[in-house]
Amino acid sequence: MKSYNLAIIGAGPGGYVATIRAAKEGLRVALVSGGDLGGTCLNRGCIPSKTMLKHAEVIEEIKGAKTYGITVNDFSFSIKDMVSRKTKVVKTLQNGIKSLMKQNKIDVFDGMGTVKEDKTVTIASASGSETIQADNVMLANGSKPLVPGLPGIDEIDYYTSDTIFDIEEVPGHLVIMGGGVIGLEIACIFNSLDTEVEIVEMADRILPTEDPDASDYLKRELSKKGITFHTSAKITGFRKSGANAAVEVEAADGGKNTIETDSVLVAVGRQPNLTGIEDLDVAFDGKFVKVNQNLQTSVPGIYAVGDLIGGFQLAHAASDEGIRAVTHMAGKDGKGSKAAAGSPAESIIPRCVYTFPEIASVGMTEAQAKEKGYRVKTKRVDIAANGKAIAAGEKSGFMKLIAEEKYGEVLGVVMVGAHVTEMISQATSYMHLEGTVDEIDSMVFPHPTISESMGEAGSAWLEKGIHYS
Repeated sequence: MKSYNLAIIGAGPGGYVATIRAAKEGLRVALVSGGDLGGTCLNRGCIPSKTMLKHAEVIEEIKGAKTYGITVNDFSFSIKDMVSRKTKVVKTLQNGIKSLMKQNKIDVFDGMGTVKEDKTVTIASASGSETIQADNVMLANGSKPLVPGLPGIDEIDYYTSDTIFDIEEVPGHLVIMGGGVIGLEIACIFNSLDTEVEIVEMADRILPTEDPDASDYLKRELSKKGITFHTSAKITGFRKSGANAAVEVEAADGGKNTIETDSVLVAVGRQPNLTGIEDLDVAFDGKFVKVNQNLQTSVPGIYAVGDLIGGFQLAHAASDEGIRAVTHMAGKDGKGSKAAAGSPAESIIPRCVYTFPEIASVGMTEAQAKEKGYRVKTKRVDIAANGKAIAAGEKSGFMKLIAEEKYGEVLGVVMVGAHVTEMISQATSYMHLEGTVDEIDSMVFPHPTISESMGEAGSAWLEKGIHYS
């Protein structure tokens, strides 16, 4: 039986990143993949969706070319070619991870791992089974789409985020169940492909966990593009209607209507993948595996990270958790990132929504800061007056700064607009270093850039604004 210092179950952003970091810490590591390297993020989530969103962005630019004095008389697109390019992007990144595994001399086992409390892992594959022993085990099993057992759902064909990016034909009409990040990003893709899109969301607004200013702004912008929203509404069932599906919708006031569509996407969230850990007597926090601040489960020597433990359920959050867990195993707590000594909930994790326009945020929303007892002062600066935004024809959006009133500690930042997912790390660095609004105001931002609006927000918060009061 092969023995390792650490066996990691799952090859997504939590698992494979932790594997590499552990190898660099001198640990002998085994990675049990259970599927394609890269996990959901690379194969069915982050990368496929961002690749398809880039295709949609190009289409949007062509449609709006006349605004820039450029006439495009005719153009066409091929969903088959788009999906083919998506697959090539995924394969390229898969090969990159394979190279990293080889470079770091990591043993990769291709199969489903079943973990025992004695930290043995039995790996079942097409060629048989093998058991390995480890000093520590990290569970990075990830998650899978949640499909609610609504009446009639088994009678219709539907997509999830695991299947939608291999679609073979562009639907004429698409009903999306869920107005969260996944549903909205996919809505933008198909809206650009001229699909009529309707979103049904149970909450009173889309992106219910984000700042209301951002979710309200995005809803207005997407409505202008022709996307229809049914908020404070729920889907109660489905039925076949010839070649189509009939979607039964009930509003909060009890009103009912039926939407007929040729395609349905279920995007109501994800649930932890518990495959292979059924025999472990780990404690749970609701449906998620419970961990302490060092990512340890209730079973000694067994850690858990990523979607399995809940929280933000983001790829970069899983990677951070994996690295923090390895840091603890190696006895180097507090010597790495600032987050190493904190709990998962205390990590400063930026959040990105790749819609049109994009939304990026970090820290607390205004409501969350007030709930925690802070005396909060906010400032919102619209991008519409920004020189680079006007020149680029990307005037949609705003910057919102949330800070503690007395000392100006930055508590949260919300950005809406083009390319803001590339700018949010700037705000994250302020929070990581416990920066204040005065420090934002004292920083020199390059001109012309949309990121200048962050500096403008800081100056305006201090009531020293140049272009904004």
